[in-house]
Amino acid sequence: MLKLGYKLMSEEHGPAELVANARRAEQAGFDFAAISDHFFPWVEEQGHSPLAWSVLGAIAYATTRLGLMTAVTCPTMRYHPAIVAQGAATLALLSNNRFSLGLGSGERLNEHIVGMGWPGIAERHERFGEAVDIIRGLLAGKLQNYAGKHLKLENARLYDRPTHPPPIVIAAGGPKAARFAAEKGDGVMATEARPELIDAFRGAGGSGPRYAEVAICCARREDEARRTAHRYFRWSVTGWPVQAELPDTKGFAAASQNIPVEVIAQKITCGPSAARHLEAIDKFVDAGFDHVILVQIGPDQDYFFDFFESELAPKLRQRMAA
Repeated sequence: MLKLGYKLMSEEHGPAELVANARRAEQAGFDFAAISDHFFPWVEEQGHSPLAWSVLGAIAYATTRLGLMTAVTCPTMRYHPAIVAQGAATLALLSNNRFSLGLGSGERLNEHIVGMGWPGIAERHERFGEAVDIIRGLLAGKLQNYAGKHLKLENARLYDRPTHPPPIVIAAGGPKAARFAAEKGDGVMATEARPELIDAFRGAGGSGPRYAEVAICCARREDEARRTAHRYFRWSVTGWPVQAELPDTKGFAAASQNIPVEVIAQKITCGPSAARHLEAIDKFVDAGFDHVILVQIGPDQDYFFDFFESELAPKLRQRMAA
């Protein structure tokens, strides 16, 4: 059965606003909310970047039913995996087991700040694999020491952890990463409607939830929505090789300065048409994803929630029941 999620864009909203948006998402009928975990916004226009873990703690107490997750956290540099495991265990307890841990291999934008440089892709993947092993071992209460090629753990123990560890969902941009998600995680997450990602995940033994983020910009007028999507989300069409490597918002401004509004509008559905937004969602469902996270671009979240309740949710529920 399809589960609907709401994206808490920590790059576009302050901490109190994110908590309010989560409460509104619960009232609107969303099944879960997923928060981005950044140190910087992608571009200066977004203007925010609170600590996702503090915000999640507040949301855990501000909501009663809404599932929570990180989408996604990098556990290799800015955070040591032991700290991520401790945070995940704490949130699972605070939320009465409503938390899932979304993990990814990260971007230079957020990870370079600790002064360790930014390794090449091979080392990043090695680090990530070691980090997932450490997190799993700590959450299971079965690991105290670890000596990997890149990461170490010494005499560690989580004193407060849930009876059942939170599920680990791993971001995948290609089939190799999707197979890794099947081997090391409990679920997979992607941002493109590519059936081959699901095929690779399932082919490697993955049987858990399959998450996808779908960026949309709902607004009363299509031209207004296009301008909003371009202002806040033009960075998203630069491609993962660029997104993983640029160090700051100036870099993303330079990389996206010549991207026209029309290009963004081809990638992101904009405006008041429920049919067009549903068509974008259907592409991911048809590709095999069963958890869809809606990313409403821009500051007007109130319009989006009203639009979701009146236009999107009834049609989506009809399809889910069919």
